This record gives sequence, structure tokens and C-alpha cells, in this order.
Amino acid sequence: MIGGTDPDFSCSLRAQARLHELVPGGAHTYARGSDQYPEQMAPVIVRGSGARVEDLDGNVFVEYGMGLRAVTLGHGFAPVVDAVCRAVRDGVSFTRPSVWELRAAERFLEQVPGADMVKFAKNGSDVTTAAVRLARAATGRPLVAVCRTQPFFSTDDWFIGTTAMPHGVLPAHRGDTVGFDYNDLDSLRAVLAEHPGRVAAVVLEPASATAEPEPGFLEGVRRLADEDGFVLVFDEIICGMRWSRHGAQHVYGVRPDLSCWGKALGNGFPIAALAGRRELMELGGLRTDAERVFLVSTTHGPETGGLAAYLAVDDEYAQHDVVATMTDRGTRLADAVRHEVAVAGLGEHVQLHGRPTSMVFATLDGRGRPCQSMRTLFLQELLRHGVLGQSFVVSAAHTDDDLDLTVRAVRHALPVYARALEQGGVEGLLVGRPVAPALRPVAAPRRL
Repeated sequence: MIGGTDPDFSCSLRAQARLHELVPGGAHTYARGSDQYPEQMAPVIVRGSGARVEDLDGNVFVEYGMGLRAVTLGHGFAPVVDAVCRAVRDGVSFTRPSVWELRAAERFLEQVPGADMVKFAKNGSDVTTAAVRLARAATGRPLVAVCRTQPFFSTDDWFIGTTAMPHGVLPAHRGDTVGFDYNDLDSLRAVLAEHPGRVAAVVLEPASATAEPEPGFLEGVRRLADEDGFVLVFDEIICGMRWSRHGAQHVYGVRPDLSCWGKALGNGFPIAALAGRRELMELGGLRTDAERVFLVSTTHGPETGGLAAYLAVDDEYAQHDVVATMTDRGTRLADAVRHEVAVAGLGEHVQLHGRPTSMVFATLDGRGRPCQSMRTLFLQELLRHGVLGQSFVVSAAHTDDDLDLTVRAVRHALPVYARALEQGGVEGLLVGRPVAPALRPVAAPRRL
């Protein structure tokens, strides 16, 4: 029952224990792992509809994050599901290109006017790695510069070697990627000066969950690309379809050389895209006299279901202002939550950051520092009152009732949070261990 103070998770716990026996980590994405949720309170989902999900125990929650930001129209959104069903009835995968590939490519290049060509794949890592390979081939340079204040770009070695979990990446490859700071052109200039003529690509999200570009920053990166000769790659995996149908590059008016898309492109169905300038993209094609680049050649990249999902999502965006709806939902939620936090006198400890379409919350301890145990306590109390979410990332499917329930859950959670601050810790309030960073080198001993 949604909103109960002590939901039963016994069926989910049994299923999660079995998952740990069969699947490394008990989930297929680190952010979905049981260690990211309060102990004994990690629901295993059976179904979703709109902005609500139901777990194996029959608990129903208002969900935020929406499939790691992949769902903007709501779970089970009928026009997309119906379009996929119609498409796959005629076949899913063929030995030659299908008409769906032509339809999707034409539509995508209309959606992203700065791009000349596109190639589809199934996940963001495939297309960001393809962008890096293209950049290295085009420039003859070895290094990649990434924005180190942004969390994640790829599961492949060129990026994982920079994280807290580089084990398995050859040491010789760990120096192939260097970092600079967002909104700090001088830090990028310093990287270019330290590695003159060696940076093939600069990869960054044009904006992030917690930071907008300062005036002139993205334009400055574009100028540096033109002067130095590196390839500018925008990671639009999150921003695309949440900032605008045309991506954050349209919002900020800066054209990258290549851009990588995914997440909400299919409203949860797997589809990603690499798009960019013709002279770069053709290096992976047949119409080039240069040495060819192996560029996103996958069996399942062009399957008809994902392409049909994308076209149906874009239809919805073209017919309705989905971003405006999400902005309205997120703004209303932010205003109401901030009001509750202010009333509770916790404005220095519970904070909201980011655009209304992609909002996250920060949980700070008595000294104003980010605190995992306080975050876990907040998540625990939200779950007890019917809200599942590591963030407040909304969808267009969140209703007034969903938002009202969320505000009530926050209202119930804040006094518990205040007690933890007063006593200097979560002892006696938090059940079990605190959550841990998803990317970390050692798994601390814990009951799974």
C-alpha cells in the first residue's frame, strides 16, 4: 500500500538474494544495485505505469529517476509501446538495412540540425567510444580530455581507467585520458599546453545535473577546438530530450563536432545515437579515400523495435511540449519541497540542484558536508512513505497526486533528518548500513 510507514519487502529481499547468486552485483547497472538503497529496502520491480511502480510485495511507489533518466513520457506509455509492437510484428532484425533505419535517420537529422549524419546503437557507451575513435583517427592524436567534474562517460577502458574502479584496464592505457574542470577554460588551456598537439577529443556534457554553463564557457571550448584542432564531443545522453528535443547544444547555441545521444531517446527502449559532421562520420563509411574507421557495427543497433520507439517518442515531442511539461512538474515539486525544508529549518542540510527536468537532492551533515548516512536516512524515510528515488528527476507522467504524495513524504522525512542532526548521527534512526558510492574499488563487507 502506497504511503505506509512500514512496507513489507520480504519478497523483494528473497528475489534480490537470488539475483546476487546469479548476477554479479545483483543488478545490471551499478546505480541500480541494492547497495544504493537502504538495507532491507531495495524493491524488485514487477511493473510500472506512468510515474508509479509496483514491487514483488505489492508496494506501490512514486518513482523518480525514471529508469536512470531514460523515461520522460512515463512507464508503459501506450503510443510508444504500440508503435514498437506494430514494428516488431513485421520482423526485428534483417541481413540488410530496414526502412526503419532510413526513417529514423531522416527524423533524427531534422531533430538535430547541426548534425549531417547519424549512426544508431544500443547504449551510450558504444557511441561515446565511437566518437573517441573517430576523433583519434581524424586527428592522429592519442589523448582524450574529459570533464572530471562530471560523473560518467563510458564503460570502456578509455574512461573507466580514470575512475575509482580501473582494475582490469591496462596501466599503459590509464594515462590516455586527462581531465579538466567544468566552467574553467583555464583548466582546459592548461591541459592543451601540457600535451601540445596530443589531445584528439574534448568530451563533456554541455550541462550537468548540478551545473549550468557560465556565459562564454561553451563558446570558449568551441573556439579552442577550432584553434587547437581537437574534436569537440558533446555528451547529450542525459541533456538530449530533457533540456530540449534538439538537445542542450540547441539551448546554448554551440555546435559540437560530434554528439552522443541515448537515455530518453526511446522512453526506456534501448537506442542511442552518434551524430556529427559529415567529414568525420564518413571516416566510418564507404565514401572515403582515407583509412576507414571501425564505427559502431552492431547486430542489434538497428533492430526495428528501438527505432520505432524513437520515432514514436519524437512524434510525442513534436505534438506536445514534453520538456515544458517536465519543467512545470519539476518546478512545482522544487518549490513545494523547498518550502517544506524551509519550514523545518533545514535549508543548510537538504538542498535541491539542477534544472527542473533533471533535479537532484543533496543531503548534508551538521558541518554542511555531503553525507552518505544522511542520504540513506532520507531515502529510507521517503521509501516508508511511498517514494522511490535517488533523485527528484521527473517525467511528463508525474501527476499532481504524485507530487502531492512526494511532498507529504518529504514532510514526514524531515523531522527524522532533524533528529539525526541534533544527536550527531543516524544511530537508532537508520536501519542497517549507509549507501556507498556506486564506483568504488573495494566492496565493504555487508549483508546483501
